Amino acid sequence: MPEYISAEGLEKLKEELHGLKTTRRQDIAARLEHAKSLGDLSENAEYQETKEEQTLLERQILELEEMIRNAVVIKAERPLDVVTVGSTVVVDSGRGPETYKIVGSEEAKPAEGKVSNESPLGKSFLNKRVGNSVEVKTPGGTIEYKILEIK
Repeated sequence: MPEYISAEGLEKLKEELHGLKTTRRQDIAARLEHAKSLGDLSENAEYQETKEEQTLLERQILELEEMIRNAVVIKAERPLDVVTVGSTVVVDSGRGPETYKIVGSEEAKPAEGKVSNESPLGKSFLNKRVGNSVEVKTPGGTIEYKILEIK
């Protein structure tokens, strides 16, 4: 499944992956060598703990590689007449204007107004135009949003 992400977000993922593959791997390898030097591995808690940490690190590396491989970079140039991933949407739900940026799930930060294209709110805005109204089911009930502006 494609993972929508900004160019900046993709660079952050690549930097994180590089750090895990270099510095973090080297740190764990050094700790494993030290733990091996302590003797019997079957009763060596430090060795067992470090091996578990190594397993988690390798899993995290694989997940990041998969995300990067499936990343779809959000285009800077996109139509402004319809909501797409990367759009900033100004809406009104009767409580005054609210602004949301539609992002991929990896970059979502609802407290900052960045909502995932896979969230109920994000899904409801996709492919809509200025003047359209959408209903979003929330735990507190259904909320109607009217799209005022697309940036």
